[in-house]
Amino acid sequence: MGLSTQDKMLIEQRVTNDAKSVGAAYLLWFFLWFFSAHRFYLGRPGSAILQIFSYFILVGFVWVLIDAFLIPSMVQQQKDDVRKRLTLEALTFSGA
Repeated sequence: MGLSTQDKMLIEQRVTNDAKSVGAAYLLWFFLWFFSAHRFYLGRPGSAILQIFSYFILVGFVWVLIDAFLIPSMVQQQKDDVRKRLTLEALTFSGA
C-alpha cells in the first residue's frame, strides 16, 4: 500500500523544514572555509576532517574552491536523504 497524497504533502513539508539552507552553507564556506564548516553543517564530518588535513598538502585549497560548485548538490542530497527517511518511516508506520 502506498502513501496518500496527504502523507506525501506532510513529508514534503517536513523536508522543507528540516532541509539545510544553501545560503547558510555558502556563508559558512566563505567565512569559515579553513574549518570546513560548510561540510560539517551539511552532515559530512568525515570529508570535512579529510579536507582539513588535506590543507597541509595544498590539495585542500583546490577542494574548497570546487566545493563552491558542489554545495547546491550537497544540499539537494541532504534533502533527498531526509525525504527517504521520512517516507520509510511513514510506510512502516502505516503498515503496522
